[in-house]
Amino acid sequence: MTDPVSSTVPRPDGLPARDTAAPKSDLAPLDLARRIVELAEDKKAADIVLLDLGELTTLADAFVICSGGSERQISAIADGILEALRDEGVKPIGREGTAESHWVLVDFGSVIVHVFTPPERDYYQLEKHWAGAKTILRVQ
Repeated sequence: MTDPVSSTVPRPDGLPARDTAAPKSDLAPLDLARRIVELAEDKKAADIVLLDLGELTTLADAFVICSGGSERQISAIADGILEALRDEGVKPIGREGTAESHWVLVDFGSVIVHVFTPPERDYYQLEKHWAGAKTILRVQ
């Protein structure tokens, strides 16, 4: 049961309150992640990697990491994933970054999507940072 007071009381920083509950989905985390991979492929994302983080952290069950060749493509990949999943009843917890910053993160609770330009992806090296994670799938 949600607390009706928490959704009506403004946050101390003045920003509007938001629902931080994990998005409701009938899909298991890895099934959701695989669906995200399909949607990224539809938008021609490059070097898509699905990492299973379940044994390593409580942060998320999976990461989907992919690259876009331009700011426009990064935006198209992130927007395509968001729109398709919203149509399927899956809402994100949040979105961070912008295409202009050359990275976008979309948080679906159990699955976090990272979309980078290749230089930013090389810089952040998430695959190396999470080297202990099992690679479920890689689409080149």
